[in-house]
Amino acid sequence: MHLIPNGRSGVPAKACKKLAADNLRAAKRIYGANLEVRMSEVLVGLSQIGFSIRSGDLQVLEGNWYVTHTGLLRLARLKKCRGIHVEAINSLCDVSASRYVMKATVYPSRASSGFAGYGDADPSNVSQRVHGAEMRIAETRAVNRALRKAYGVGICSVEEIGSFSGPVESDSGSPKIPPKNAHAANGNSNSSGHKVRDRLCQLIRQHKLDPELVKAYAVDFCGTKELKEATREQVEAFVQELALSAQKDRAALLCQLNSYARPNQEVVA
Repeated sequence: MHLIPNGRSGVPAKACKKLAADNLRAAKRIYGANLEVRMSEVLVGLSQIGFSIRSGDLQVLEGNWYVTHTGLLRLARLKKCRGIHVEAINSLCDVSASRYVMKATVYPSRASSGFAGYGDADPSNVSQRVHGAEMRIAETRAVNRALRKAYGVGICSVEEIGSFSGPVESDSGSPKIPPKNAHAANGNSNSSGHKVRDRLCQLIRQHKLDPELVKAYAVDFCGTKELKEATREQVEAFVQELALSAQKDRAALLCQLNSYARPNQEVVA
C-alpha cells in the first residue's frame, strides 16, 4: 500500500516521487503511450495526495481524472479519519419514487466540527445496472463529497457522475497500445481474475470467515448492486483490505462482517 507523501502526513518525499513514477508508468500502460501532458501533470499532483492507479484509486473518463470511492476511503484510513456519520434528509426523500438524499459528515480529527457533503440518487441519474440501489448510491455520493472536502481533493469522484454510478470503463477516447497477441492478453486477464478469486477463497478459509457475509461486505465496499458488476480494480482493493483487516484485528473484522448478517442468520464468532 502506498503512503501519503511528506508535508501531508510525514512520509518522505522520496516515497511520493516513487508513487508518481509508478502512476505514470501505469497510466501509459493502460491509457496509451501518448498520454497528454496535461493528464500527466495532473496525475503527478494526485500522486502528492497519495492516490495510486494500481490500487484502483483513479480512473479516466472523457479525458479527465476522477477519484474512486475506494481511493477516498483508503485516503481516509491512511489519514486516520475519526469517523463518518451519514443520515437521510427525509424531507427530500421519496421512497415510492426511489429518490434519496443523504448527508454525510466526515470528522478528520477528534477536534474537528466536521465536513458535510450531500448526495442524491434516483432512477434518472444512476445506471440501469444499479436500479434498486439508489439509497446506497446516494450514501456513497454523500460520503465521497464529504471526504473530498475534508482532505482537499479537488477532482470529482466517479460515483458522483450521473449515470456513471456503476463501474466505469477506461476512457474510450484515449489512445491505446494494442496487445501483440489478443489471445494472450485475454488469457492474462482471465488469469488475473482467477488469482484474485483464489486469493479471496484462501483468505476465507485461512481466517474461517463466512463466505456469504464476505460477499455482502464486498458488494457494499465496491458500491455495486451485485459483486459481478464491480471492476477488477475494486475487487482487488477489497481483497487487499480484507487481508489487512484479518491480519490486524480479526475480531473487529468479524464484527464488521456480522453487521451484514440477515435476521436469524448464524454468524461466525
